[in-house]
Amino acid sequence: MKNAAAIVAACLLAACTTVSGTGRKQLNVMSPEQEFGLGADAYAEMLGEKGVVRLRAGPEFDRVQRIAGRIEEASGRLHPRAVQGFEWEWAVIKDDATVNAWALPGGKSAVYTGMLRMAADDDQLAAVMGHEAAHAIARHSGERISSNIMLQGMMQGASMALGDMSPGAQQATMMALGLTSQYGVALPWSRMQEGEADEMGLLISADAGYDPRAAITLWQRMAAQSGGPPEFLSTHPSENTRIARLQKLMPRALEAWEAAKARDGGAASR
Repeated sequence: MKNAAAIVAACLLAACTTVSGTGRKQLNVMSPEQEFGLGADAYAEMLGEKGVVRLRAGPEFDRVQRIAGRIEEASGRLHPRAVQGFEWEWAVIKDDATVNAWALPGGKSAVYTGMLRMAADDDQLAAVMGHEAAHAIARHSGERISSNIMLQGMMQGASMALGDMSPGAQQATMMALGLTSQYGVALPWSRMQEGEADEMGLLISADAGYDPRAAITLWQRMAAQSGGPPEFLSTHPSENTRIARLQKLMPRALEAWEAAKARDGGAASR
């Protein structure tokens, strides 16, 4: 019990960090340097997996790198302190069946060719890449690791506290607690991070000179092909929830886009 309490106490006593751009307080027991190291290791491991084909040239590669440069510039303008130490890299993975993109701590990112086909234009692809960049900027990976440490400590403490129960009753209680932590804490927390990345990513892509309204068009396209689980069982919000949130944010994003066009003519000019 003391060990479990110590784990939870360490998490709770750790200095909370503030998410750049949203001001949300987050629990993160990891340093940026620790996150960067984990991100670099995971990046090399994921790209080194058997069967992964990485494109290093060609129109698909060029499209991603062109947008990436602007996303990185916008991230630096909007979140200068948060991106200190980032070593941005955007791999393009040849996999037409996978409609996905991801970003790891420190800016190590990847886009699958399936996503390139889903995103009908550069504005839509910029929405995706801005969203993934936001995950890295907001340090969501470190926060997720920290939350897992806290939940594991709480479960360990609960298991010790239930030691006087019969084995059957203890197992049933722990199973119920596990479901509660999964569906009542972990999944909603993950959906919260997705919503935050939607907000930050929309403003990043707009500041990069891309039409933010394309994000709604993209999610409408995604919704038309979605066959995923109900939202409460998912780590991601439903497409309809996402679209409604983006519509509320759109006035701010359009202002940022207009400012970007006034500043440098918008993405289309480059």
